[in-house]
Amino acid sequence: MKVKRKIIHIDEEKCNGCGLCVPSCAEGALQIVAGKARLVAEKFCDGLGACLGECPTGALQVIEREAEDFDEEAVAEHLEKVGASPTKEVHSPPPGCPSARVETFAAPRPHAPGTPKAPFSSSPSALSHWPVQIRLVPPGAPFLRGADLLVAADCTPVAYPDFHRDFLEGKVVMVGCPKFDDLEIYLQKFREIFRTAGIRSVSVLTMEVPCCQGLPLVVRKALEESGKKIPLEQIIISTRGEVLKTQKLVA
Repeated sequence: MKVKRKIIHIDEEKCNGCGLCVPSCAEGALQIVAGKARLVAEKFCDGLGACLGECPTGALQVIEREAEDFDEEAVAEHLEKVGASPTKEVHSPPPGCPSARVETFAAPRPHAPGTPKAPFSSSPSALSHWPVQIRLVPPGAPFLRGADLLVAADCTPVAYPDFHRDFLEGKVVMVGCPKFDDLEIYLQKFREIFRTAGIRSVSVLTMEVPCCQGLPLVVRKALEESGKKIPLEQIIISTRGEVLKTQKLVA
């Protein structure tokens, strides 16, 4: 049945087939076909536009037109057909950009005491998902739902030797550099995540250097604009890898 409603529109001339929009659609409504983003079926698109912010060329927009009505049951069946195993989920990997493929990993196995470690091995990784870059994580990524979020300046894992053990374990991480990245993109991304993902808490991990301080500011502003009340803290690391300060932030 056709109804007049909001639905995604793809400008094929602008689309470069990068695939960044694919994992941002939690309903699996988008795929890359013959080098272009395509709408799999009208009934899979909810018209909310979670994919818009991922498109680097502006090829996506939400328009209002006659279209098949959104069908939640059909979406559930579709996702079940394309779903992966419980230990590792891969959601519509975009061939144009492998780094943007959304994955959820099984919990790491602890190293058994008394057994030799393989060369170059260390403590088990606490990373539970991929991607990790702020610009690549779609707001609709399944690993964000109900998560404790760690937003880390990308120098912090290098400076702090026990990053996985002390900060990452049990959390979903998003990393980026507020000096070199576009903070407006960060603001839009975090605002959408806070509005829709049911985040339980947010920790912002930064270095002591001045260029890092834009990160907690943009996260706090995004939280304010989302209208959500979520516990927020900042942890500051020295350039020598020491925790200098932990403070609660008020959104």
